[in-house]
Amino acid sequence: MNDVSAVAHEGFTLLGATGGPLVLGLLVVGVVMGIFQATTQINDPAVSFLPRLLVAILGSYFMGGWVVERCAKYLASAIERIAGGA
Repeated sequence: MNDVSAVAHEGFTLLGATGGPLVLGLLVVGVVMGIFQATTQINDPAVSFLPRLLVAILGSYFMGGWVVERCAKYLASAIERIAGGA
């Protein structure tokens, strides 16, 4: 049971490490666009949606290989540890 909890802990750590930068970027863009909309009184949903979409696409493009590599290593390690413990 200890291996399973260690694998789960590593999984949540990996989730934070790989998803954190993208979520943080989206948060920053959302706050900046919210301030922009509040100061200019533009209430069009597309004004805040399109920059966030662009950040999500660019972040996925530039970080995608790194995320897939980390997830593949984690999955291989998790399968080996769980199968070895059984």
